[in-house]
Amino acid sequence: MLLPDKAGLAQLLRRYRTWEQLVLQEPHNPVRRRRLDDVAYTLCVLMGHRTAHDAIRAAESYLGRGPRGDRKLQARGILRTRRHNSSRKERT
Repeated sequence: MLLPDKAGLAQLLRRYRTWEQLVLQEPHNPVRRRRLDDVAYTLCVLMGHRTAHDAIRAAESYLGRGPRGDRKLQARGILRTRRHNSSRKERT
């Protein structure tokens, strides 16, 4: 399977998040909804998934990112990485 360019994919994810926020601000605006749908469709095609949710998760994984909330929690030390947890289990 061919993999998308990481820079282009990161830009597409940013575009998706921007349109997502704009649709949340004005949910009945058909132009905003259509733009969000277009970006979601492109993500689905690039990542080979049927739903935008699955495509976004796959794109974030491919780019080496977790879901948005996980990064914030990891920065605060609330959520540990898998590698850290698995090494801790091995010691005991």
